[in-house]
Amino acid sequence: MAATLGVAAVPADATTATTTQTTACPTGWGSLAKTRSAATSESVTNIRTGRHACFDRMVVDVPGAGTSHLGYSVRYVSRLYQDGSGKYIPVAGGAVLEVRVAAPAYDVDTGKPTYPARAGQRLTGVDLTGYRTFRDARFAGSFEGDTQIGLGVRARLPFRVWVATDRVVVDVAHNWTGAR
Repeated sequence: MAATLGVAAVPADATTATTTQTTACPTGWGSLAKTRSAATSESVTNIRTGRHACFDRMVVDVPGAGTSHLGYSVRYVSRLYQDGSGKYIPVAGGAVLEVRVAAPAYDVDTGKPTYPARAGQRLTGVDLTGYRTFRDARFAGSFEGDTQIGLGVRARLPFRVWVATDRVVVDVAHNWTGAR
């Protein structure tokens, strides 16, 4: 049994058109403080980061909080000071975002930590090698139901904050222009 394989002939002078699609990154986020008034007694259990084409992302997981009870305050600060003690926490980078999530990093009934980190130390399990915008991420602590994080970024860049089910998301743009 013989099989015939059909191959389309392409003239030698044919040109192949390639379309380079440039996707513009979102702009207009700004660098002013962003807040959402809400709070939960559900606990922070994880903080993770990710790299995207237009921005770097940090996600704070609060299982069981849903969306309506998650609050936050995110703003640029000149220096990060721990709530309660006032202790200065150095954060590397050209600018520092203070991220506060209105959820404790401890069990409210027992006081035991639910996120394994110590104040002033790098975030557990977060490796920022290869990130375009993020430079450092420090746990500042959890005090009176709020969890505080210092996020060191390359420069004072636009950012957005939003809530998804059981998490607060912080995206920091790679630049101001929206170019990749």
